[in-house]
Formats: sequence, structure tokens, C-alpha cells
Amino acid sequence: MKEKKYFYPADILLPKNNFERWAVIACDQYTSEPAYWQKTEEIVGENPSALKIILPEVYLEKNNSARIEAINAEMNEYLNSDVFECVSNTMVYVERTLKDGRVRKGLVGLIDLEDYSYQKGADTPIRATEETVESRIPPRVEIRRNATLEIPHIMLLINDFDNSVIEPLKDKTASFEKLYDFSLMQNGGRIKGYALDQKEIANVQGLFSDLMDKSSDGLLFAMGDGNHSLATAKECYNLGIGPRYALVEVVNIHDSSLEFEPIYRVLFGVDPEKVIADILDAFGGQYDGDDKQEFICVYGEKEITLSLKPTAELCVATLQTFLDGYIKENPEIEIDYIHGVSSVRELSKKENTLGFIFKGMEKSELFAAVSADGSLPRKTFSMGCADDKRFYLEARKL
Repeated sequence: MKEKKYFYPADILLPKNNFERWAVIACDQYTSEPAYWQKTEEIVGENPSALKIILPEVYLEKNNSARIEAINAEMNEYLNSDVFECVSNTMVYVERTLKDGRVRKGLVGLIDLEDYSYQKGADTPIRATEETVESRIPPRVEIRRNATLEIPHIMLLINDFDNSVIEPLKDKTASFEKLYDFSLMQNGGRIKGYALDQKEIANVQGLFSDLMDKSSDGLLFAMGDGNHSLATAKECYNLGIGPRYALVEVVNIHDSSLEFEPIYRVLFGVDPEKVIADILDAFGGQYDGDDKQEFICVYGEKEITLSLKPTAELCVATLQTFLDGYIKENPEIEIDYIHGVSSVRELSKKENTLGFIFKGMEKSELFAAVSADGSLPRKTFSMGCADDKRFYLEARKL
């Protein structure tokens, strides 16, 4: 029986020059900071750039048709002019030096969308790690529907504790063709990329299969970043308007540069003490079992610690499940998702505001949590700061 493959080479398109102006950060970053994107536009100027073939979410409007039409026209212009060179049938080993000097190692190639589902409880080799908001998919389908290029910011994670797949490539770069080596704009660090030869591609594919064999429930790739982008690619494939394969970068969750940061919750328009009382009522009061999950409730100058009986593997999932139902019953309540304990405390000093601080998920818990609970609540974790997110760089013709 032929061994199934889970990761595939691609015909990679790269700009022939001016990488520094070509590569830009993921579209879902700096969504409340238009100055970042204005500065990016100034840096890019009239040069070909990934900026001109993506739609930064800071610019999303109710009707994006004119901007989407311009993006598609720019894609066609790039394909029909002398912008790209094609590196055929390859995978790209990537070394991203982050702004703090640490290096994140990755591998760019294709995944089979038939191996992927974003539905909660899926048993496919590729799974969503956070809840997919399906209402966010149709607008993205419209962006992708007539696109002639794919340029992803998607990052998938593997649970390779032995560092067997990606890490050994570092010692083989002398034998690979170097594709690029340049500084990323706006505090993005530096990036190098190398094309794998056919022998190494076959070796890597075998190592992915070996890793799959070690999985207890058939989970090989877990979403890291770009959840809704990959869901959109899947939907386009299902609709018959997109290809079966999607370009992604794979990173080992055990990479020493990769850090998970918790995302906390703040409620607005509430009576904090009533909410706390309602939580305790719903959970049957304070709980002192060995498996208790603790949440610090912050309001005004007060703090109260709740110890609750868990309803999910992770603290954040237990809390979010309750909050989803509570907000549905009390639609006047607003919720926001906040990075940083100090920010939560500051916001929660405002009247009618309640913040929740809790232990964040360790990255080593991700695969077990997805296996146990299916996809996790939205905004469960963040992989590092905005500047360290994936930049658009490698492209593929659709």
C-alpha cells in the first residue's frame, strides 16, 4: 500500500528583487492602528508588493468590491509582467529571526484540504484550534473567488517533541539553494529561506508520516495562525471555485522561540457583583477539588478569586462557555478580548466593567486540549506579539 503523504512541494513564486518592500505583515494585525499600514504604504511606494494583493482588515468595509477588484487586477498584472521567478516543485525551509533575536524555524509547502476540517469535534489530520466564526467566511470567499494568486499568512503547528522533522534542516542549509535573506520592515526582524532538493522533500514527507503514526487520535497539524484564511480556502474548494491544496508554513510547537500568551476577557455594561453571583450560582458555588480552575475577577479596586469545577480542559474554555450563554441571555453586555494583565486591571477600574484574569494555556497543552474538547473558544491564545507574526512572502499561482 502506498504511504499517504501529508505535506507536498509547490511551485513557489517569489519576487525577482526588492524583497524588503514585497513582504508585509499578516492582514489581521494592527487592525486598530491605521498609522502602521499608512507607514507600510509609504515604505512600499510604487514598488510591487504583497501589500497590493491583500486586504488589511483595518480597511475592511461593508462593501469591499472596489478594493477586491483592484487586488485581482494587481495580481494579474504581477503574473503577466516580470515580477516573479518560479521555484518549481519545492518546499522552503524558513528561518525567521524575531525582533528579540530568537529564531523560529518553519517549512513552507502544500496541505491537502481534504485532510482539513474547521468543524468542532473533527477527526481529520488538520484541525482548527479555535472556534471558527462562520459569518466571517463569506466575505473572505469573495476576496478569494476571482484571485489568481495565493499568498498565505497561515501557520500550522506540529507536535514534534523530538524535533525530528524541521529542526534537522538547519544543519543541511549549505546544500540547499538560498532563496532570500533580508530584513523585514517595521520591526519585523529578519528572514532567510532555502529550497529543499527532491531527496530532502522525500525525507521530510516520510518524517511527517512517522509523526502521524505517533498521534494517538490522528491529529497531525493544529492551526496556529490564519484560521479563517484556511477555512476560506476549504470553503472555496467545497464550492468548486478553489484548488484542493493550500500553501502554508508549518512550525513545531516545541520550537524554543514560540511562546503562547493568554488573551483575557473584559465585560462592559454589567453589575460586576451580580455577574460574580450568577457565575457562582451556575457552577454550584466555590469548588475546592484538586481539579479546580481559578479565575481572578477584577472590578474597581476589588479582586475576587473564584474556584470553579471545570467543564472543559482549559480555564478559558470553562469561562468562555459560560460567558457565551450569559451574553446571549443579556445581549446588552459587551465583551472584549485583552492582552496583558495590566491592561485588564486598568480597563476594569471603569464603572460597570468586570475583568477576568486566569492561567494561560501552556503551548504543550494545545494538542491534548484540541483532542479532548475539539476546537477551543475563540481568542484562546496568541502566538507572540504582532511584529513576530508571519509576513506574506511566498506566493502560488491558482
